[in-house]
Amino acid sequence: MIAMQYGFVLPGDYDMAVVRERIAIKGPLLDTLPGLVFKAYLHASAPEKTYAPFYLWHDEEAMHGFLNGPAFAGVARAFGWPSVKTWTPWHATVGDAIREARFATRTSAVIAPYAALAELRLQEEAYAQQALAHGALAVVIGFEPVTWTIARLVLWRDTAAGEAMPVALHDGAEIKRYDVGHLSAPGA
Repeated sequence: MIAMQYGFVLPGDYDMAVVRERIAIKGPLLDTLPGLVFKAYLHASAPEKTYAPFYLWHDEEAMHGFLNGPAFAGVARAFGWPSVKTWTPWHATVGDAIREARFATRTSAVIAPYAALAELRLQEEAYAQQALAHGALAVVIGFEPVTWTIARLVLWRDTAAGEAMPVALHDGAEIKRYDVGHLSAPGA
């Protein structure tokens, strides 16, 4: 599996109704995309306006097929040429009710040099199990050894469940909260 995300920070006066309408129209087009486990159409209005879809692919060939195809070209024409982040999952649980996700938390942090990676992975697995016990519909924990980062995506049924779960990751962790406009999950 491979996790992927790109994002666009939109101007402060951008009408987010445009993003929500685009998600409503384009979202269902990937509901049957081969090789896609899921795509969460993430967007937020605060602290800044963003559109930042998150993908979980069965393999890199499926991801490349999307990035090389017309759907991604359409995104790039609409919003610009993004930097695409990828991670190999240390953990990926996708529950049967994933399509009910309406809220997401995404945390990322830099791994300290010479960190005990096996221990860190066990800590992240424990976090994933805790999130699932608190009602998470999906948990993906990604590891990226080029920039030594770790990322967590947790999908929730509602904001109350997501807000109740602590998201602390590491010193200097970046925490983002999103609404889920649509969830394509052909591989779930």
